[in-house]
Amino acid sequence: MRVSLFVTCLIDQLRPEVGEATVAVLERAGCEVHFDPRQTCCGQPACNSGYREDARAVARQALEALEGDDPVVVPSGSCAAQLVHLADLFEEGSAEHARAKALAPRVHELSSFLVDELGVDSLASGYRGRVTWHDACHGLRDLGTRDQPRRLLRAVEGVDLVEMASCETCCGFGGTFSVKMPELSVAMADRKLDELEQAGLDAVVSADLSCLMQLGGRLQERGSSVRTLHLAEVLAG
Repeated sequence: MRVSLFVTCLIDQLRPEVGEATVAVLERAGCEVHFDPRQTCCGQPACNSGYREDARAVARQALEALEGDDPVVVPSGSCAAQLVHLADLFEEGSAEHARAKALAPRVHELSSFLVDELGVDSLASGYRGRVTWHDACHGLRDLGTRDQPRRLLRAVEGVDLVEMASCETCCGFGGTFSVKMPELSVAMADRKLDELEQAGLDAVVSADLSCLMQLGGRLQERGSSVRTLHLAEVLAG
């Protein structure tokens, strides 16, 4: 199956190794991965900040880059959710609204694509360590992605998956929320990390780089040995 990869701007600019791991995972699952270099951002930062016209400009670029019939795989729940809802930025009846509506059913978060669309049970991956899964807000609450990443992680040889009581609790990033209300954002992250650090974990795994940046930054500040890993990095092992 040929798929179109929307790599997200955070992965592209800050953790390109996650993008490489995503390609490796998709290819291992039997996909031919296409990447259009015209893609930039999904428009979520501008949209969430109320800059609708700026968001529309970025959305138009995304629509151009993702034109076609291929499934669009996104290694981020928040960016996938934004692409699914792109039509909300455009006037109903417009050509752009129609293109965005046509794009929406083609968009898939990485773990849900592997499990729900390809029927993948295992990727013959290996990672030794005690890990927990963090449910990023958009992936869980908007896309309904919960069991798929856990199913994939449990199939990784050497992984000891530990469920935390706070797994569905927001990490406090929330895009511009962490900039506008940094004290509250940090307090939300630390409340999660207090529990995680007591569990003797080797790593926190998630599928949204913004959450991993938030948690990773706080872990580093606290001098913790717990790592943050994207799901693709574990599955590519």
